[in-house]
Order: sequence, then C-alpha cells, then structure tokens
Amino acid sequence: MVVLVVLGAVPIVSGLAGLLVGPTFIPGGTSTPVSVDNNYRFIDAYWFAAGVGLWWSLFRLEERAIVTRAILVIAVVGGIGRLTSVLSVGWPTPVFGTAMVLELVALPLVVWWHARVVRAGDGRREPAREAQPVK
Repeated sequence: MVVLVVLGAVPIVSGLAGLLVGPTFIPGGTSTPVSVDNNYRFIDAYWFAAGVGLWWSLFRLEERAIVTRAILVIAVVGGIGRLTSVLSVGWPTPVFGTAMVLELVALPLVVWWHARVVRAGDGRREPAREAQPVK
C-alpha cells in the first residue's frame, strides 16, 4: 500500500506543479511556444488526475483493483512514448531518463505485485454467509 501511496504522490505533486508553473517547471525547461505550453498543461491535468485516481483506489483495494492497474498500465504506455522520444531525438535530462526506466521496468512489476496481493486478499476473506430466515 505504501508503494501505491508514493506512486500516487509523484503525479499529484508534479502534475499540479506542471499545471500551475508550466514547462519551465521541468529540468531543462525554458519558455516554449504557446501551443507546447498549452498541451503540456493539458497533459499535466491528466497526470495529476492519475495520482488522485491511485489514491482513490486505495480506499477499496480489491473493489477498485482494475482502476489501480489501468492507471499503472497507462503510465507504462507513457514510458513507451518516452522510449520513442529517446530513439527519435535523443536522451532527455537524467530525471526523465530515470522516469522512463521506472515506467518500463518498475511499474510492470508493481502491476504484477498488485495483482498477487489483491488475489491473496480475496483468499483471506471469509465466504459470505447466507441469510438465515427470521423465525
């Protein structure tokens, strides 16, 4: 659960900062064309919402497991986008290179771990008892 709290905090903090400050917030960020700034802040709104969604899913881990995994898988797809950028235009600052490695290596492991933990939690619950007729 701590892993998911931390994974949720990253997009909440960085997404909110990106929304409020814009691309100058990122390492190596400078002023950008208006369209790039506009798109950057739009994407940060989704990034922020992903963190909120992860935190929301923690209140009912088993019931909202699909939400948790969907958000994590979307971040893995984002890592594929980063890799495409590396192959097309080169390596970004170390912060984003590290993020890419986490998205492509660590997050798939977290998805796998989450599926195991939730499945194990399902097995620990007592089966529901049938309602007894009132006499």
